[in-house]
Amino acid sequence: MSKKIIKKSYNRILEISEDAKQITLPDSRYYRRNGKYYPSITYVLSCYPKGKHFQDWLKKVGFSADWIVKKAAEEGTQVHEMIEDYLNGKELNFLQHGNPMYNPLVWQMFLKFVDFWEEYKPTLIEAEVHLFSDEIKVAGTCDLVCEIEVDGKTEMWIIDFKTSNNLQITHDLQGAIYAKCYEECYGKTVDRVGVLWLKSKSRGKDKEGKRLKGKGWEMHESKRTQDQNIDIFNTVKKLFDLEFPKHSPIFTEFKTTAKRVL
Repeated sequence: MSKKIIKKSYNRILEISEDAKQITLPDSRYYRRNGKYYPSITYVLSCYPKGKHFQDWLKKVGFSADWIVKKAAEEGTQVHEMIEDYLNGKELNFLQHGNPMYNPLVWQMFLKFVDFWEEYKPTLIEAEVHLFSDEIKVAGTCDLVCEIEVDGKTEMWIIDFKTSNNLQITHDLQGAIYAKCYEECYGKTVDRVGVLWLKSKSRGKDKEGKRLKGKGWEMHESKRTQDQNIDIFNTVKKLFDLEFPKHSPIFTEFKTTAKRVL
């Protein structure tokens, strides 16, 4: 049965049969590119060694680890969706008919993004950008591509939003590969790569004006060069290929209609 790709949904590709009676859904760890499937950048980075701090955290939280990770992921997804709505011009309200519509912690992280946006007034190029690299054979979705003017100098940024309690080396690697993918896809130079950390303990603006930051948020930039981060990612990709030598997406097929027989 021939298939055609017609709809992107929640960063996944639905392959719908021509008679529209069946849908094939690849798992979210892969992106389709010219008939092939590339692993997501975050999936590849799952092979990066977690280290002692992670092991200590697991010992501390015990059986609660899965719940904590799931809850944090859900909050992060909500913040991302709210930011996307905001960038698309939608008005968001914490209260509706006197009732809260959002988790207060999620709402506060969203407001930190609004503070960043209103303070630096970036020029939006694109949000939720699907990117790929045929060279490295990976793909991913970058949160934000924009231009920011600071001290009379306008620069193009690749920005990823993070709502975690701490930042990791993998966040730097992720941003570096997004920038490489963007340059490969669009042929444009990315000037700076940042992680907009919305759970920072920052108390306010940088008095020297060298860093982009505000109360409760900051723009983190890697201390390593772009090339150094790409080299580290390539090493992790080799580990990934060794760990999963025949990696491929898992497909789920389901019907498009259902009716109870009376």
